[in-house]
Amino acid sequence: MPTIRPKKKQLQQAARRSARSRDAVKPVPKPAAKDRRVAVEIGEVVRKRAAADAAIAEARKSHARLREAIDILPQGIVFLDAEGRYILWNKKYAEIYNRTADLFRPGARMADTLRIGVARGDYPEALGREEEWMAERMAKLFQPGESHEQLISDGRCIQIEERMTADGGIIGLRIDITELKQREASFRLLFDSNPVPMIVCALEDERILGVNDAAIEHYGYSAAEFSTLTIRNLQAFEAERPWAGDQDTDERAARTWKHVKADGSLIDLAVYSRQLVYGGEPAVLLALMDITERKRAEMRLAFMAQHDGLTGLPNRNSLRKRLDEMLVHTRRGTEKVAVHFLGIDNFKGVNDSLGHAVGDKLLRGIARRLRSTLREEDVIGRLNSDEFAILQSGVTRPEDVVLLAKRLLNAVGEPFLLDGNSVVIGASIGIAMAPGDGDGSEKLLMSADMALARAKSETRGTFSFFEPGMDARAQTRRKIEIELRGAIQNEVLRPHYQPLIGLSNGRITGCEALVRWPHPERGMVSPADFIPVAEDTGLINALGAQVLKRACQDAAAWPDDVRVAVNLSPLQFRAGNLLSVVMDVLKQTGLPPKRLELEITETLLLEKSSQVIATLHALRALGVRISMDDFGTGYSSLSYLRSFPFDKIKIDQSFVRGLCSNRELQAIVRSIISLGMGLGVTITAEGVETETELSWLRAEGCHEAQGFLFSAARPNPEIIDLLSVQSGAGKTGGSAVQVA
Repeated sequence: MPTIRPKKKQLQQAARRSARSRDAVKPVPKPAAKDRRVAVEIGEVVRKRAAADAAIAEARKSHARLREAIDILPQGIVFLDAEGRYILWNKKYAEIYNRTADLFRPGARMADTLRIGVARGDYPEALGREEEWMAERMAKLFQPGESHEQLISDGRCIQIEERMTADGGIIGLRIDITELKQREASFRLLFDSNPVPMIVCALEDERILGVNDAAIEHYGYSAAEFSTLTIRNLQAFEAERPWAGDQDTDERAARTWKHVKADGSLIDLAVYSRQLVYGGEPAVLLALMDITERKRAEMRLAFMAQHDGLTGLPNRNSLRKRLDEMLVHTRRGTEKVAVHFLGIDNFKGVNDSLGHAVGDKLLRGIARRLRSTLREEDVIGRLNSDEFAILQSGVTRPEDVVLLAKRLLNAVGEPFLLDGNSVVIGASIGIAMAPGDGDGSEKLLMSADMALARAKSETRGTFSFFEPGMDARAQTRRKIEIELRGAIQNEVLRPHYQPLIGLSNGRITGCEALVRWPHPERGMVSPADFIPVAEDTGLINALGAQVLKRACQDAAAWPDDVRVAVNLSPLQFRAGNLLSVVMDVLKQTGLPPKRLELEITETLLLEKSSQVIATLHALRALGVRISMDDFGTGYSSLSYLRSFPFDKIKIDQSFVRGLCSNRELQAIVRSIISLGMGLGVTITAEGVETETELSWLRAEGCHEAQGFLFSAARPNPEIIDLLSVQSGAGKTGGSAVQVA
């Protein structure tokens, strides 16, 4: 390191004067004045020597303090003279250029150390252009201006800042910005390639400093156009900055911002912000999440939650809220509110005959007609597949309600032209009025629903007002539901069995299981009272599975040639697990599949479901026999016989009762028997009550019969007794058993 020495010339002159003084001394005495002059000169020399030594010592202290001061700096510092020679440098400077630090000496030229470093490969940017690089570097050294960056061979990036001193020297500053450059590179990578639109804005004046490719593509502005805008130019309505305020990031992101794209369209955004330094100035990075589609989807979901998807009308929830609002208004005045429940008559027939697409168009057409019939203040909604509700406000007299009900019925009754088909449909209406029939929305809706049920059951095509007795019947039905649920859970229900008699030999060939409910208060409850409730409430699946299992358990103890027949509800097929239920029951009870007969009605086949047909084929493949019950009472029976190979056809009792005195019934039954023979299936006649009916059926070739002529439905112990008697008769040579 450089040191500071006293000036040689000054010391040499002092030494010569001292020597001359010594040589001038003579042994002879001198005048006192001359001696004093010499002494003064010697003292002056000594004083100056001491001053020089003190100056040197002070200079060394200052040098040491300067070195200590610059060595603790985190940046590299170098001092050069006017010719670019090293004077002083600190430890950080030597660490930065550690590969050439061995060349640093006071008086050495920086150009020489740089050239050696280039030769060693210390400066990758000089590779292949060494002289050009040296010239550029020297120009920047002696004509310093803006800072610049320098790469060195170990991968570091050094920022160089150089300034001229007053005496023409140079002070240089070196900062290792490698980590900063790496962060910048990571930022550029995440910024430029990010699929999320990103914008960098100046924190002070909101100028847009940078955008990524996603922002350019999303907004439709070029990078140059963005540079002329501020963030407020993009905001459609908001005046504040997205990063302003005291909210945390999540709160700001939860807010929706609207921006304007280059084409003028509006988009919804969630904006995330983070402050940073960009291009040397305070800035904020905005990540712009386009939530336009999400907001639209949320709006659609919100609309769908309150409206019917097919017609766009308010649904039950929305209708109930509107009704609550109307009721609050009526409590403050004398006007009333009427609720009209409108049910389409025989809508299922339209679906079955013309298809669901036409049925949907019909519903939309009905919705339009009903809406056009109403006043602006009235409300219409769709409750389920074929029912609508109309809320009539401002009712002052019952006649207003009647007039509207008639207008609604007339509107629905006009023909609809759908896909070239003229569709004529009817409707029934149930009416409830507030506050008489209920002071709450749910109560009114229930009352109107009960009135509609009465209108449909008694006089279709008209309207019916709610009556208090209807509520009592509804409460009774609700009680049945609750008690039936408990009966199923406690396995109270029991199958009774009605024998099927072979007409060729008079023997019991099988028994049909008919469910019975022994009630502690009502006695034996009829299936007609609780089966509809089970189907309406979804209990039919549990009930059906329970009866099937019990019937198979009982039949497993019967003789091997006696089958058990169990009725299935169409709803059991819709559950989707009927096949597995039957397989499990057969496995648990040990009943051979060939001894189980499952009876279905034509109602099931009206659905034309591929799932139903597939399930029937799978059941038949197990060995289970499939029977069509109540044949002739549904639609297009013959077409169903083509869709599935039934094992048995059961003639409905309505064709058998009075058969002998009615030639038309005889012709129908004769045709069914002949059809069965041609198809090779068993024909069973239901509801046989007289000997003449039995004789006629046997003469026509009918295979089986059941009815009160033979036996009513009996509990299993009695059936076992009958079968025991039959087995005994068979051993003794008898051919039949009297079961009535």
